[in-house]
Amino acid sequence: MTVGGRVDFSLVRTASRETLSKLLDGIPGNKAIVWEKELAGSFSLVGDFSYLRSHGVTQMFYLSGEHARSPSVPNIHIVFITKPHTESMDAINVYLRGLPEGSRELHLWLVPRSSLLCERRLQEHGVLGRFTAVTELPLLLFVLESDLVSMEMPGAFREWTVEGDPSAVHAAARALMLLQAVYGLIPSVHGKGTNVAALYDIMVELRREMANNEPQVPSLIDQLIILDRGVDLITPLATQLTYEGLIDLCFGIKNSVVKLPESRLAGGAESEDGVGSLMDTQGAALKPVLLSSSDPLYAGLRDANFSAIGPKLAAHAKQITKEFEERHLAKTVVEMKHFVQKLPRIQAAKQSLALHTSIAEALQEEVGTSSFGAALQHEQQLLRGGIDCDKVPPFIEESIGGKAPLNTVLRLICLQSVINNGLKPKLLEHYKRELVQTYGYHELLTLDNLTRAGLLTAQTQKSNYASMRKTLRLIVDDVNELNPKEISYVHSGYAPLSVSLARAVHSHGWRSITELLTVLPGPTLAEAQHVPRHRRQSLPPASLSHAVLSPPC
Repeated sequence: MTVGGRVDFSLVRTASRETLSKLLDGIPGNKAIVWEKELAGSFSLVGDFSYLRSHGVTQMFYLSGEHARSPSVPNIHIVFITKPHTESMDAINVYLRGLPEGSRELHLWLVPRSSLLCERRLQEHGVLGRFTAVTELPLLLFVLESDLVSMEMPGAFREWTVEGDPSAVHAAARALMLLQAVYGLIPSVHGKGTNVAALYDIMVELRREMANNEPQVPSLIDQLIILDRGVDLITPLATQLTYEGLIDLCFGIKNSVVKLPESRLAGGAESEDGVGSLMDTQGAALKPVLLSSSDPLYAGLRDANFSAIGPKLAAHAKQITKEFEERHLAKTVVEMKHFVQKLPRIQAAKQSLALHTSIAEALQEEVGTSSFGAALQHEQQLLRGGIDCDKVPPFIEESIGGKAPLNTVLRLICLQSVINNGLKPKLLEHYKRELVQTYGYHELLTLDNLTRAGLLTAQTQKSNYASMRKTLRLIVDDVNELNPKEISYVHSGYAPLSVSLARAVHSHGWRSITELLTVLPGPTLAEAQHVPRHRRQSLPPASLSHAVLSPPC
């Protein structure tokens, strides 16, 4: 299904629900779920508690060690849902110590794949035999919006680059095969990066294993672009200046939910699924708020540059006032009835306006500081090529000397390293020495991990950033942030490299940037998958642009 040339991913949610429902309904009677905490939020994108309750789930708990809560009903069946990590099996063992054996069934569902290592760990603990079944729950994609899906694997980049775990590559291949099972074979596949060839080979092997059982679904997507995160390490280090990007930067968005300080919210904003207040590390009350394009105001704000938010909120307030004043113009019963019918929508719009005005004010407090502005100015000078990356910039020296937040300092040093294709060895050692002396020797592990991830390295060859910047027009001057025509408005001048690559290949294929491809890491992929004529859909073509193989760290 496509809408206006975009893929409508609602069918993915439907498929995920069917998979989950089948497993839940396979266990008779009432059930309690014990979640690995990170998965609970992701599963809320598949179905809320009312959905789970309709399939016999009456209680839910977090898997959180010895003092974790357990079901109050003695014989209720328990389903553990975790990632396939041995640490999770250790937590299950601790949980089971306080759980008396009885007539209840215990089930373990591993997301998104089963693991022999996990079963062995449970066997070592002597608890594997207590489980009726250990099952794979292959939920690979979570729908964030009707045209946006995510694997919700924020640790994948670290797991691959730092820990050497390639599981994310196989999971990504399976996820793309799921998309093709739902939306048909994708005829054109382009990719770039170290892991892209391996991913495509896995996809080919999975198709071969399916043999004659491949779903006969019309093709609704005409192009797939796969980019390894390592191809573009610049963009995740750059500051997002959209409304949604700044909310994520300042407060963090997870599974489409942001937890905001209650003191900053006007009028008691509605929380997600009626969840009560939480507490942050300083003891301040936090309110979970769902951020979704189902809210028309947020849909219009989320991708706008923050400088455009004030005018947009003012225009929305003016429109609400105008609609509310129409009650004075209603003279007849029919006109009054028409206004009353609109009233719930107007009231919802007023609530949304109050919420987003409060959020915008909170963001302004964060981004309006001199420290934020100075860091952003330094970042943009780096992106524009206005700083000598072979020297210590005064701003970085002052920031380390003033013990500025470590994350900010590391982000800017890593950006300098990535843009310059690494730092001169003497400069790199100088940075490491200064950072350790200022922030403590315990940060040596952090610096080592950044090196393993390719974010903080010694230079081995000359930087190619200047040629990339010119060829792909990564920097655009005089960006119209209120009415943008270029993607560079997202960073107030910098056009994300990965988006620019996707745009180039979508328009002309790799041939338009052949020379540039030679300086980007990893092999280049250009493959055609044969789609029989009777399975080609005559709808406006949709392009899945782009699938980033390894998420930002």
